[in-house]
Amino acid sequence: MADSAISFNTAEHATRAGYAPVNGLQMYYEIHGAGRDNAPPLVLIHGAFSGIATSFGGFLPGLSASRQVIAVEFQAHARTADIDRPLRGELLADDIAALLDHLGVDQADVCGYSLGADVALHFALKFPHRLRKQVLISASYTLAGLHPGMLEGTEMLEPEMLHGSPFHDEYLALAPDVDAFPALVEKIKDYDRAAQDYPADAIRGIEAPTMLVIGDSDIVQPEHAVEMFRLVGGGVMGDIAGLPNARLAILPGTTHVTVMHRAAWLVPMMEEFLAAPVSEGE
Repeated sequence: MADSAISFNTAEHATRAGYAPVNGLQMYYEIHGAGRDNAPPLVLIHGAFSGIATSFGGFLPGLSASRQVIAVEFQAHARTADIDRPLRGELLADDIAALLDHLGVDQADVCGYSLGADVALHFALKFPHRLRKQVLISASYTLAGLHPGMLEGTEMLEPEMLHGSPFHDEYLALAPDVDAFPALVEKIKDYDRAAQDYPADAIRGIEAPTMLVIGDSDIVQPEHAVEMFRLVGGGVMGDIAGLPNARLAILPGTTHVTVMHRAAWLVPMMEEFLAAPVSEGE
């Protein structure tokens, strides 16, 4: 069963919250929990139209119980105002790196969902020395990995279609300019128009241990997730070769939206993955 709905006000449970001057943005972030056992913080990167609450509100209590968590809201989303700059994965990855600089964090674990998973991939490729492990939820590395019609459907999206949704409600509750929602919709459509495939060799070259998560009825096709899993070192016979550093979770009865309602399932999986020692020789 899906987890219950959560409040948009995640800041009331944060140990610290504020805005960081990042590449022309005033980027909102929250810090939950405290660091333990020299583990790096975990950075959470939300999906399109979302904010901290609608992507990770159900995850924060469990994840922050055992580690420090840095949850962000990127350009034009929730509390972070837009600037005169397109939304692009590589630019948003630069913002994450600059935020870590602002917070004095040299290396982190990263978890991204949907568009946030694309940002996390850009971060992994551009800043590999700053990434220890990553969890990619609903990620694809090629456009063909998405279900047919997915991008065409996004192109037809109009702001009114999201009215009454948790994403729009969150935006109305938190955004500094609530009238900018149509501009956000257009920027997300432009993001998808500009999307390009990652070369397979680039994904194969990611050294950070990677956990992939999709729903069995997600926007990402299951066979693509398996293909990507093999590229990051998974798909071996573990009883003979040993468990790889990669993980793959395909959640039953779960869509692209409801994958983020599965905190009760995913938090223990993520904690085990993030705490696991890294196998040598991969």
